[in-house]
Amino acid sequence: MKPVEIYTSPLCGFCHAAKRLLTSKGVEFSEVDVLAHPDRKPEMIQRANGGRTVPQIFIGETHVGGCDDLFALENADKLDAMLAA
Repeated sequence: MKPVEIYTSPLCGFCHAAKRLLTSKGVEFSEVDVLAHPDRKPEMIQRANGGRTVPQIFIGETHVGGCDDLFALENADKLDAMLAA
């Protein structure tokens, strides 16, 4: 399974929803809390091609996007293949 990294904030409901989906699928992920570690936010913005909102989700080196993008992949039955590839 490819590594999954998610940039989050503890105050973000979309972050919690994305993490719940990944957890329900048994996906382990690393989390970067940009509220607790504001020095990591410029890194997130650069990796996300200018995306400034959380969550920003990466599967391997691929930028998935945010929560809606993650759920769109799941609803299109593409998430599992992306995680496994």
